[in-house]
Amino acid sequence: MAAKSKDDGIVTIKKYANRRLYNTQSSSYITLDHLAKMTREGVEFKVVDAKSGADITHQILTQIIMEEEANSGEQILPVNFLRQLIAMYGNSMQSLLPHYLEASMENFRENQLKLRKAFEESLGNNPLAAIAQRNMEMFKAAAAAFMPGAEAAAAAAAAQAKTDEEKPADDLATLKAQMAAMQKKLDELGK
Repeated sequence: MAAKSKDDGIVTIKKYANRRLYNTQSSSYITLDHLAKMTREGVEFKVVDAKSGADITHQILTQIIMEEEANSGEQILPVNFLRQLIAMYGNSMQSLLPHYLEASMENFRENQLKLRKAFEESLGNNPLAAIAQRNMEMFKAAAAAFMPGAEAAAAAAAAQAKTDEEKPADDLATLKAQMAAMQKKLDELGK
């Protein structure tokens, strides 16, 4: 498995004169789509010209972006941004732009992760879930008041729910178990 570079763990891709790309890790020919997928998966790679050994990763990544922009239907790079980017070539600030763009993208990614985490945490504090919990408690109290044996069923269902909380189980299964226990008690009371 001599696929990775000597000391940095980067997969080496060789580009041949016939435009074919060869993944040295998997010992197979790949396409630009494969490289795009590797990029999305966070796989580090370096593309080198098979004949000269020159690093052409930048050129290949730019080619992937252009194909994505042309084929995806949705364009990420707005026309105004592209115009401003082109205008930066030859500008005295040109050397600062790559570092600025990298920092901006890194901040964007960090903010995206924070937003995702906040969203996931907010689901745990979902007001609808709290309302459903209160409704269930009121239903149990009403059932206990009108059907004396239902309190025991509710207690059994609550005990079942507590053990279900300790092990990963979906809420639907818990509700079904509670409803089955209550139905059983109702059936017993009806006899």
